[in-house]
Amino acid sequence: MQFSFTEDQLAIRDAIARICAEFDDDYWLARDTDGEFPEAFVKRITEGGWLGIAMPEEYGGSGLGITEASILAHTIARSGAGMSGASAVHLNLFGPNPIVVFGTDEQKARCLPPLIAGQDRACFGVTEPDAGLNTTRLATRAVRDGDHYVINGRKLWTTTAQTANKILLIARTKDLAECRKPTEGLSLFYTDLDRSKIEVRLIEKMGRKAVDSNALFIDDLVVPVADRIGKEGDGWKCLLHGLNPERVLIASEAVGLGQAALERASRYARDRVVFDRTIGKNQAIQHPLAVNWMELEAAHLMVLKAAALYDAGQPCGAEANAAKYLAAEAGLKACQRAVLTHGGMGYAKEYQVERYLREIMIPVIAPISQELIKSYIAEQVLGQEKSY
Repeated sequence: MQFSFTEDQLAIRDAIARICAEFDDDYWLARDTDGEFPEAFVKRITEGGWLGIAMPEEYGGSGLGITEASILAHTIARSGAGMSGASAVHLNLFGPNPIVVFGTDEQKARCLPPLIAGQDRACFGVTEPDAGLNTTRLATRAVRDGDHYVINGRKLWTTTAQTANKILLIARTKDLAECRKPTEGLSLFYTDLDRSKIEVRLIEKMGRKAVDSNALFIDDLVVPVADRIGKEGDGWKCLLHGLNPERVLIASEAVGLGQAALERASRYARDRVVFDRTIGKNQAIQHPLAVNWMELEAAHLMVLKAAALYDAGQPCGAEANAAKYLAAEAGLKACQRAVLTHGGMGYAKEYQVERYLREIMIPVIAPISQELIKSYIAEQVLGQEKSY
């Protein structure tokens, strides 16, 4: 059992940290204020070849694993970039996995190199307004017509659709009533985001203003059969190859953001003097921070365990979900405590921690609720009956 990173993994961490150091608090405060996508930051990550860290070498990637991708994501979030920085590259780290696993040689050669090189930007069209977390009840419909499909429907909370030119889109190709199981009859497509057929409507939200979230309205989108990933009806199976890595990565980001908040709170507690003593000398201040450190470290261990299992080709559903749950809880507590440690100044934007608190709500809520993770563990690990 290994509890330390390899030299190569440490080199990845340090290289990403050097890039992140170029983008200071003022940069991320400005992006949080003006809502502009952090193009300069993404450009630097792309120039380093990091977008393809977990993609095959023959298509321009590094051929590494989700462990290395999680190190990258964690380092970005922990630098103070938070979810604004991590989400800007998040999809590229796990989104193409279904293409790698289920795509044909032609599809991999056509789709992966432009993504890895940053020439293409993709968004992920899964969630729908009337389905929520019940992905098997998706209503977006793809009807085959010769050598293409015609797709109609709606998607919600689609990240980076304002600037994306590609979309990884799941739709129903067979009516639910005709399927033996609700997970059947779904198909996955990777295709052009045709704005003449897809209306992209920005959702104003609580945090992470720089990385857009959107509602998509799809009307008669024509998608070639050649853009379908895997067999027709196997979309759920294809999608699963992106779900566990996504949970691992967002958990890694939640830990990083929580640690960034904890570092700021600890520094402020050492420097802030009230009643002729630093506030960190008071156990009411230092004890909660100590608990934050322990919870974040424990969550990070689960993140790394889940990533290692995935990279070894072993089942990791329980660990990936547990990592997301524990990291979100630990990150939220650390961000809350950072604001409270700063007192009134924690409410001021210049100290950054109020942004961290807004951004940590993303891994708490998405891509799966904390409550559904509890149900998953109860059923799949502890053998309890399904409760919903």
